[in-house]
Amino acid sequence: MTYIVALTGGIGSGKTTVSNSFKKIGINVIDTDVIAKNIIKNNYQISNSIKKKFGKKILNSNNLIDRLLLREYVFNNKNYRLWLENLLHPKIYQESKNQIKLIKSNWCLWVVPLLIEKNLEKKPNRILLVDTTIKNQIKRIMKRDNINLQTAKKIIALQASRKKRISVSDDIIFNKHSIYKINKYVYYFNSFYSYLSKMNNQKKIKNIKKNYLTKFY
Repeated sequence: MTYIVALTGGIGSGKTTVSNSFKKIGINVIDTDVIAKNIIKNNYQISNSIKKKFGKKILNSNNLIDRLLLREYVFNNKNYRLWLENLLHPKIYQESKNQIKLIKSNWCLWVVPLLIEKNLEKKPNRILLVDTTIKNQIKRIMKRDNINLQTAKKIIALQASRKKRISVSDDIIFNKHSIYKINKYVYYFNSFYSYLSKMNNQKKIKNIKKNYLTKFY
């Protein structure tokens, strides 16, 4: 059975940087954000439901759903946000399981930004957190998504707190380093998780989360 490591972190923490580094060394990466994007784009029933619910305000010039407009709109309305999450997340989780079943390697990386918010902490074998300061999160997403300070703060406030993410994580990379150091950490974790997956498959360890904790700050 494939050993599952969930990669999580707040918006703008650097999850994509870390997951791309794992991809470069050949690790299978299952990204729920990519899955969500594909569902919205390719699942007619889902996209049609979203269009009916929110109307033209979340569509681009090609009459397609603009995910940034959609995100900004639902973050301003709790009921809309919950409606969208209830529509998408069961399908995202099911597709994640489908992709994991196809993996032949010893372990895989499952990128789940809303791991805590959706109470999925017990689903993976281990949790790797990409951590950074709220100041850095705000700076990155304002630049990346071209949003204002108020919107950035609101998005962050709706996610699990940094303290909560740290408390449930087994391993932590604090994203303040160069890509060179990030890559070094990724090489280490690949070896570490390969070892854990081997031990897990041999049933030699039971409470491994209590026995190991890695932090790169």
